[in-house]
Amino acid sequence: MSTRGWSVGGLLVAALAVGTVSDVAPAKPMRKLGGYHVLAADFHVHSFPSGWAMLSPCDTAVEAGRQGLDVIVLTPHDEVWAAKLGRWCSSKVDGPMVIVGEEITSARYHMIAAGISEAIDSRQAAARAIDEVHRQGGIAIAAHPYESAWPAYDAEALSKLDGAEVVRAESKHVAKLASQLRAFFARADTTAIGSSDYHGLGTVGYSRTYVFARERTERAVLDAVREGRTVVFDGDRAFGDPTLVGIALESGLPREFASVEARPRLRRLSAIVTLAVLAAVLLFNRWAA
Repeated sequence: MSTRGWSVGGLLVAALAVGTVSDVAPAKPMRKLGGYHVLAADFHVHSFPSGWAMLSPCDTAVEAGRQGLDVIVLTPHDEVWAAKLGRWCSSKVDGPMVIVGEEITSARYHMIAAGISEAIDSRQAAARAIDEVHRQGGIAIAAHPYESAWPAYDAEALSKLDGAEVVRAESKHVAKLASQLRAFFARADTTAIGSSDYHGLGTVGYSRTYVFARERTERAVLDAVREGRTVVFDGDRAFGDPTLVGIALESGLPREFASVEARPRLRRLSAIVTLAVLAAVLLFNRWAA
């Protein structure tokens, strides 16, 4: 085999190796800290056909389990049937807990309604939408509350919110966006939520929320958010109840989070090496001709 052939072969082996490592499902331990069950959750997850997503509700639930998540909230835009289908599928394959949700997509704000049974009309003020979420027994979370959405969250709405996304996948890499999320979170004084806003690309659960629940049930998860029992990591920064943050740090939970953080980087590296293999093959064939 020529030198070029060995080089292409080496790149191919490297791509396969990195891709395999990045695709191995992480261990999903049954954690209990400080008397609470600690559940890894993603409160903002989309599936096909609602929410411009790539995977079906069933496939999304399976993928969430492969990424080590205990809980996901499926959040189709302005409807709930896809979330109900995902919950049914996950229950049949021993997948993660799937909570039925909706992303309420008003022209002025977006909001996650989790733990509901009927779709909520987006053509109303944020405070009224939160009232409807609560009427159904659910929780209301401000979705990607960047500066343009701040006017919609008046004092009444802020007093009723159960949580706000303070860390998201894109905010990890764009300082301006991270600053806006943190400013809203400080203003709202509510429960810290980390979400991926997954649409079938990237990694579901990047980022994620660690929920400190009294039981491994949907009701306990919703209660934990209502009562502020969450921890969200953003690099070397943590948001949430100070006592629970301390417990999480002492337990070594950030090490698990760091392994989650590394997975998207490995996937990107695998894609880059694969593209390099394809380019090398094309060039090799051109030279051979």
